[in-house]
Formats: sequence, C-alpha cells, structure tokens
Amino acid sequence: MPPVRDAGWRRAARLARWLAWASLAWMCTEGAIGLWQGLAYGSIALTGWALGSAVEGLASLIVIWRFTGTRTLSETAERRAQRAVAVSFWLLAPYIAAESVRDLATGHHAGTSVTGTALTAVALLVMPLLGRTKHKLAARLGSAATAGEGTQNYLCAAQAAAVLAGLAITAAWPGGWWIDPVIGLGIAAVAVREGIGSWHGDDCC
Repeated sequence: MPPVRDAGWRRAARLARWLAWASLAWMCTEGAIGLWQGLAYGSIALTGWALGSAVEGLASLIVIWRFTGTRTLSETAERRAQRAVAVSFWLLAPYIAAESVRDLATGHHAGTSVTGTALTAVALLVMPLLGRTKHKLAARLGSAATAGEGTQNYLCAAQAAAVLAGLAITAAWPGGWWIDPVIGLGIAAVAVREGIGSWHGDDCC
C-alpha cells in the first residue's frame, strides 16, 4: 500500500532532503581529495572511488530535486528520480572497468597515499550510518530514489573498505600491485548490478 502522506511523512521527506544536502557536501570534499590523491599516486581503485563520489553526489542532487516544492507529493517525480538514480550507478562503470583492464595489461604499480588512506577510513565509518538512515526513511516514504541513494552510501563504504585493503596490501607487499585494478573491476561490476536494482525499484521496502 502507498504510504500515508501525513505530517510524519512530510517530516521524513524534509529529513531525506536535508541528509541529501549533507551527503552532497561530503561527496564534494571526498571526491576532490580522493581524485587528487588517486591521480597523484596512480591508484585506479582510489581514483574510481573518488569518481564514485561524484556519482553519489548526483544521486543526492536527484533526491533533493525529488523532495523540493510540489514534486514532494508527486508520484511522477518519484519514478523519474528512481530511474535517474539508477542511471547514476551506470555512469561510473565503463571508465573504471577500462582503466582497471589497462592497468592489469600494463602491470601498472600504484603508490600508497597516507591522505587517501585516512579519507577512506573516515568514509568507512560515516557512510554505513548514512545508508542505514536513508533506507529507514525510504521505507517510511515509499521512495526507491531515497533507497537508491542509501545503497550508494553502502556501496561507498564497501569501496572504501576494498580500497583500504588494496592500499595496505600494496604497501606491505609490492608484488600485490594487481589487487588495485582487480578491486576496480569489482567496483564497476557492483555499480552495474546496483543500477539494475535501482531501475526496478528493488531497494525500496
């Protein structure tokens, strides 16, 4: 059954919009620093994770659009936002997959970034909390778009964990250089899968 759009629903919608703004601010910071460090140290996993921040920021913008003005009560706006969030998942995959294959083929060795390591560690702590809160809000609102944004936060945390593992292994074992591009391929695959689920609204409770 569709959710009852009472005062509690409207408060949840405002909270979803506020959290989307907060997420957007974090993603801009995370993406800029991560991209700088990823390119500086030649880490495709770190670069891919940083570019993923731009995609997550796009998802946040979509949720802000969804819950602003008259669109807040619009089922048409919800469907459009849901599909747009799905597309945002797919924007990242081709670049990451191509760069990962190139690095595997050329034997590219990524450096270790202390700043990048610290940044991903913070994301690993913060993103699951955001994702859980947004999924709860999505269930209250009946919003697949909000659920998709929350899933992207979970995905960001998973990527951060994978990047941290890759950076640590590369630092301790130079022969494990190939782990970085393999992680990149995994990120691309997960992005495609999550985009399919978001397109069909599978994340929404």
